[in-house]
Amino acid sequence: MTVEPSNPGESQPDREIGLDLVAPEMYAPMLRRLALAAIGVGLGAALLAALLVSWPVSLAIGVVVGAPTVGYAIALRRRRMWLTGNMIHARRLFGQHRLDLAAATGVEVLVFPSRLSRIALRITAGADTQIVPLAMYTDAGSGRELHLLGLRKLADALAACPLAGAVSVSTVLVAQLRAEARDAALEQRPLYRAVRLARAKDYVSPIVLTDAEVAQLC
Repeated sequence: MTVEPSNPGESQPDREIGLDLVAPEMYAPMLRRLALAAIGVGLGAALLAALLVSWPVSLAIGVVVGAPTVGYAIALRRRRMWLTGNMIHARRLFGQHRLDLAAATGVEVLVFPSRLSRIALRITAGADTQIVPLAMYTDAGSGRELHLLGLRKLADALAACPLAGAVSVSTVLVAQLRAEARDAALEQRPLYRAVRLARAKDYVSPIVLTDAEVAQLC
C-alpha cells in the first residue's frame, strides 16, 4: 500500500493551549480523595441514621450529607480552559462555552484585590463574556502566573483583534512573557504591578483598570 506524503502547504489543525493557572492533572488526585472522603462520610451518616429511622430515610440523609461535596469535586475536575487559534474554550460541568477573540467587542483587565489577589481578562463578544485568569499573588509576594506558551498564544490572538484595547493588553502580556522568561523580580512584571496598583486604591470590589492604567504597566 502506497502512502501519499502530506502536503507541506496544507493547514494543520490548531493546537490546544491550556489557559488554566493550575493544570487539572495537578489537583485531580486531591479531588479524587475529597470525593472518596465525602462518600465515606455519607455512608457513615446513613448507617448512623439507620439506627434511628428507616433505611429509605437514612439513605436520603447519606445522599444529602455526601452528594454536595462529591458534586463539587466532579465539577472542579471537569473545569478546563484552553485556546485553539483565536477561539477560547471553557468546559464546565454541563457543556462547553466558546468565545471567538476575533469577534471581541471588549477586553478589560480585572483585578480582585485581597490577601490572594487575582488578575484576569474579561473578554466580551456581543452577549458572551469569558473570564481568563492571568495570575494570582499573595501579600507575601509569591503567587502563580499563566505559563509562557499560554501568554504567548493569548497575546497573539489579542493582537489580531481589531480593538485598540485588545492590542494594548496584548502588549502587556508580551512584556509579562519576557519578564517571566528572564525570571525577573515581581516588581518588574506587569501583572504584579497591576495588582499593586489595584491594592493602592484600597478597594474591596473587583477593579477594572482604565486604558491609561493598562498602558502604564509596560
